[in-house]
Amino acid sequence: MSEIVLRRTEKEHTLDVKRSPPNNLDIIERLYNNWNMRSVPEDRKTATVIRDTAMELFARSGASNVTIREIASKAGVSPGLVMHHFGSKEGLKDALDARAVAFIDDMVSELVRLRDDGGSASLAEMFASRLEQEPALAGYVGRLLLDGSGAGDRLFTTFFQTTVTALQSLESIGVARHCEDEGVRAAFLLVNDLALILLRHRIEAVIGVNPLSREGLTRWSATVFDIYSNGVFALPGSNSQGSQR
Repeated sequence: MSEIVLRRTEKEHTLDVKRSPPNNLDIIERLYNNWNMRSVPEDRKTATVIRDTAMELFARSGASNVTIREIASKAGVSPGLVMHHFGSKEGLKDALDARAVAFIDDMVSELVRLRDDGGSASLAEMFASRLEQEPALAGYVGRLLLDGSGAGDRLFTTFFQTTVTALQSLESIGVARHCEDEGVRAAFLLVNDLALILLRHRIEAVIGVNPLSREGLTRWSATVFDIYSNGVFALPGSNSQGSQR
């Protein structure tokens, strides 16, 4: 119980409070509250910074060529803090792979939903729209697709199966022509979309705009639609403005 002592002076009133020292339960409760209100959000923020930094470095150089110390230095944390959050470089790599797979799974689910609702979007269009939220994922997904890992194999298989299903749906409603070898057709169209992810920097260098930006995707989609609809070659006797194949 606090003991309150009032003292009156000539110019002011002052209030002196003498409190009993806190007991151990008070200290434990205060520490618990501080930990839950401050440390957990800070831990989550730190883990996110480490994750995004590692994603960028792994995408650029490959996981085998990046050290925990390099990740920590670029993230502005200690190597021990990286280990605290992820256990090891392999643990960090597993976390990044899981994040990339979850990102793609969510994107594919959205593509399927759009198809079922009668809408349409290409893999590249959907990918570009989500990169604004997590820009580091483009490079990391590109690295996964090329590094021969299990996660990369799963991503490509998911992309391929989604493309096959989408084409079958378009064929059933008369939008796409029948193809005897639907596997090759799906793979061909898929790699055209994936080229925007894997080669976006080289494409930007020659056409002057990032193909995954809003401006670049608008230009790219218009031309791709024209090619898919009208073809490339002008056959003898055809109208070169719209009867190409």
